[in-house]
Amino acid sequence: MKEFSYRVARPSLGHFPGHHRSRRGDSGHEFRGHVPLQDAPDARRLDLLASLRDPLGQWLVRVASERKAVPVYAVADLSASMGYAGERRKLDVLADFTEALAWSAWRTGDAFGFVGCDETARGDWLVPLMRSQGAGAMLARRLRALQPTGRNAAGLRDAHRLLRRERSLVFVLSDFHLPLADIEAVLATLAHHEVVPVLLWDRAEFEPPAAPGIGRLASLVDAETGQRRLLWLRGSLRERWKRQLQARREALEALFRRQRLRPLVMLDGFDADAVTAHFHR
Repeated sequence: MKEFSYRVARPSLGHFPGHHRSRRGDSGHEFRGHVPLQDAPDARRLDLLASLRDPLGQWLVRVASERKAVPVYAVADLSASMGYAGERRKLDVLADFTEALAWSAWRTGDAFGFVGCDETARGDWLVPLMRSQGAGAMLARRLRALQPTGRNAAGLRDAHRLLRRERSLVFVLSDFHLPLADIEAVLATLAHHEVVPVLLWDRAEFEPPAAPGIGRLASLVDAETGQRRLLWLRGSLRERWKRQLQARREALEALFRRQRLRPLVMLDGFDADAVTAHFHR
């Protein structure tokens, strides 16, 4: 089982013991400050020097934050475009990532949940938060067998309704082939949480079909709607295609920067080491 390491930028607000820094608890290992003895009645942590310096003459004790768990969610795009297969089928990459995330969360002591969306937030693809060693493997098998038919991923806007209100680490897994306004709306609904956009891409998506000589006739299919269109792929059209793809990528990166998010790009397959590096650079 592939495993990766992740961490949250802000202290956890959870109540369960875990791996992440927090601002809760009194008897951990990370010194947080002093409080009056009556607020934390443990004479073993009495600080005599701090008490002597206190202008109010109070007995002060040292309090140290405890490590806490955080809820971890995968919010996944299950629309038809995720059925695209280039070097790897996108849903297979999604399954690999989800299985590794669930396993990593279990190993870290965090609860894991999953929300799958296409045109709506799908109740049949909802996995409530749980601490289960085998949750990821079972979910990955379902994802690999899925034949997606959703015409869009509008349901991502409603995914926040299925998450706990407690601040969580949320991985949004999609190819992000949505209008930029829709992506911005999805991220706005998740602003309360710590969000990691995971871009599931394939090199073949960004390379127009070869068109030797004066070009060739190509039949192209819209992955979401299934609409087919015939195009004469001449050299000028291929160059314009490349420019538009580059402009789209730059616009997407600019959107994430405005939201103060660092996207994680999974190109041609899942790489656990790349996920760990994303959180530790």
